[in-house]
Amino acid sequence: QACKEWADRALLMLVLSCPCAFVLSVPLGYLGGRGGAARRGILIKGASILDALADAKTVVFDKTGTLTDASFTVRELVPQEGFDDETLLGGAAAAGTHSNHPLAVAIRQAWESTGKPHPASDEGSYAELPGHGTVASIGGREVLAGSDSLLHLKGIPHDCTPALGTEIHVAIAGRYAGRIGVGDSLKADSTAALDRLRGLGIQRLVMLTGDSAAAANRAAGEAGITEVHHGLLPDGKLSTLEAILGQERGKGSVIFVGDGVNDAPVLARADAGIAMGSGSDAAVESADVVLMGGEMSRVAEAVDRARRTRTIVTQNIVFALGVKLLVMGLGAFGLAAMWEAVIADVGVSLLAVLNSTRALR
Repeated sequence: QACKEWADRALLMLVLSCPCAFVLSVPLGYLGGRGGAARRGILIKGASILDALADAKTVVFDKTGTLTDASFTVRELVPQEGFDDETLLGGAAAAGTHSNHPLAVAIRQAWESTGKPHPASDEGSYAELPGHGTVASIGGREVLAGSDSLLHLKGIPHDCTPALGTEIHVAIAGRYAGRIGVGDSLKADSTAALDRLRGLGIQRLVMLTGDSAAAANRAAGEAGITEVHHGLLPDGKLSTLEAILGQERGKGSVIFVGDGVNDAPVLARADAGIAMGSGSDAAVESADVVLMGGEMSRVAEAVDRARRTRTIVTQNIVFALGVKLLVMGLGAFGLAAMWEAVIADVGVSLLAVLNSTRALR
């Protein structure tokens, strides 16, 4: 009789030691979290990314196309002596004929609004220098359109006056032709999205941009971001993010949110890279999370859903472990029968599955 009793207890322990509830609850919880996010237009590429989002303490943003709507308009034409508005704007439009950069698009639209024929660049002469601007040949004359750094790169003499906003500098045939002032606005939901991130406990919000100090500080002031790094080329963005990652090591994960080709290296390096679905293919490919539609509000929602998913997974683990240990303890003293062990094992597994489906909502 004693042998049978101890054999029954051993079988009871064997049934309860089955890890079905753990094997089911953890992956199903993460799968439910990713599925629920996908329903809301947030595509997450892996379960580990959910953990990085849940641990986020710092969020770093690109400016143009991410915080702002990238709908630039030409606000000012400042030609130099010997040039006029038409020559300045036409040269910039021709130099950016093949560029899909928002600034180039704005300049082409401004030129098209004049109703004049588009000045075509010479065949095979177009070149785009990432982070600097574009170079083309028009009627045998070299035309440059881009940032102040492009003029320095090409050795074009010009006045180094501080930029009052986002500016495109133009040079024609080795002479500085003038500058074009352009501007954009914050997305409608940017400020509310940043407030929600602060409400979720995000302790540090940072902006990285290649724009001038004036344009960057204006956008950051409107958004309520106090830490701004401006005038950055792609390698400058990457080195700045590396520094932030070093500062935040051990405190929490760092998220980068961007949309452009220049953001691809930074998106890949961050603990979790979030790309706007309306952004470039390179950014979408490099990112860990893609926001379909590009609404800023999705960033906070992604963090919130990741934390909710982790809570559900933790509930599954604690409940499964607690019930199994409780019944094991009762079984060790002969206070639990085999049918109770089976119910504890199978019932906990079913409840873990049902609890995981909450992440889909």
